[in-house]
Amino acid sequence: MTPEEFRAAGHRLVDWIADYRARVATLPVMARTEPGDVKRQLPAAPPVAAEPFDAIVADLDRIIVPALSHWQHPRFFGYFPSNGLLGSVLGDYVSTGLGVLGLSWQSSPALTEVEEVATDWLRQMLGLSSEWSGVIQDTASTSTLLALISAREKTSGYGASRGGLQGESRPLVVYASAHAHSSVDKAALLAGFGRQNVHVVPADASHAMRADALDAMIERDLQAGAAPCAVVATSGTTTSTAFDPVGALARVARKHQIWLHVDAAMAGSAMILPECRHLWQGIDEADSVVVNPHKWLGAAFDCTTYYVRDAEHLVRVMSTNPSYLQSAADGRVKNLRDWGVPLGRRFRALKLWFLIREQGVAGLQARLRRDIANAQWLADRVRSTPGWSVLAPVPLQTICVRHQAPGLDGEALDRHTLAWVDRVNRSGDAYLTPAMLDGRWMVRVSIGAEATERHHVEELWSVMQREAGSLKFEV
Repeated sequence: MTPEEFRAAGHRLVDWIADYRARVATLPVMARTEPGDVKRQLPAAPPVAAEPFDAIVADLDRIIVPALSHWQHPRFFGYFPSNGLLGSVLGDYVSTGLGVLGLSWQSSPALTEVEEVATDWLRQMLGLSSEWSGVIQDTASTSTLLALISAREKTSGYGASRGGLQGESRPLVVYASAHAHSSVDKAALLAGFGRQNVHVVPADASHAMRADALDAMIERDLQAGAAPCAVVATSGTTTSTAFDPVGALARVARKHQIWLHVDAAMAGSAMILPECRHLWQGIDEADSVVVNPHKWLGAAFDCTTYYVRDAEHLVRVMSTNPSYLQSAADGRVKNLRDWGVPLGRRFRALKLWFLIREQGVAGLQARLRRDIANAQWLADRVRSTPGWSVLAPVPLQTICVRHQAPGLDGEALDRHTLAWVDRVNRSGDAYLTPAMLDGRWMVRVSIGAEATERHHVEELWSVMQREAGSLKFEV
């Protein structure tokens, strides 16, 4: 493809994406696709000869779009918001078009320095102190892995340079609540702690980790000969948006000299609102924190920001310095290969830089405030409607709901819950995700797609009542 051919194809694809965004509200929200449907429409072997670009675009409409669940749909209320605002999409497009790699500062100086600026802009927007330094990772899962590796090395006195965990005389222990994200377990396993050394801390009635219980568990583990290593707190749990008490947990972590990592992947975006920062009070006492701008904030996936207070410790753990990457600038610059697992990195910062500049802080704040107000509106309607209940506090934009059909409880109520949410999703009118809370199924309503306005939430509430009310079950 020549530059001129690219120009024509690129214009066509930009138009195609713009048309898709303009019409996405007319599509069924959830894919109506059976397993294997997409593969059956694609050749089993690659084409020997080049295909016309028109054929590729045609297959986007014929094969790809019908097999998507549309995360940018105004009635997408599943999982979490994953907004790819179009300004950020253009930043990602430029990054891919430039095709540069950040192996070191020298390999593409702008890549490193724009990332430094963009992550520091976001730091200021979140209200974090100047002690914090940020770097862009792919996902929160990777960031939590980095945090636990860093904690492991701090506790073991950099044991990886000796015998690793096999050389430790005491088992290292990680603490998290039962409501922590599944990536915490995965990171602990990948970092070598072992499943039996991930200890679950009891939560309170609001599903937040109890600091007193954490302290007691650490004391017991010390008496048993273990080495407490890290606490993973959550600011906005996946299931119910519960906020662990960061300040109280930080005091326990400081008492026992262990690492405190805060997972604020989705809810962290709300901290650009000064009125929400009380939800993670004490954050400046943590050792690391992860926030995903590629969720509610609006950066195109993947763009996770990982902040640390001791950057030198992270660099010592992650540093690699082969001769072919060394340059005369090394002593005066950041080499971001030393801030994570991969050697090379894409110019991810462009999509965050574009987003903040194109929207402005005020524009981003206004959208998040809209979503929080819409969540409160729906929560009020659910609470005031007989047979419906809100099961957890609603600090931000996620509402946990259940419809109590007459005479149903236990497993019968679970079947009812799963049935009506399935009917909502299959209708194509909205998309919701069920989840377990306190051992029973309920339905999460996650409000936050860029295009979602109050009338879309009103339509969702009508659909929920229609589908839940249409079911008949035997007690």
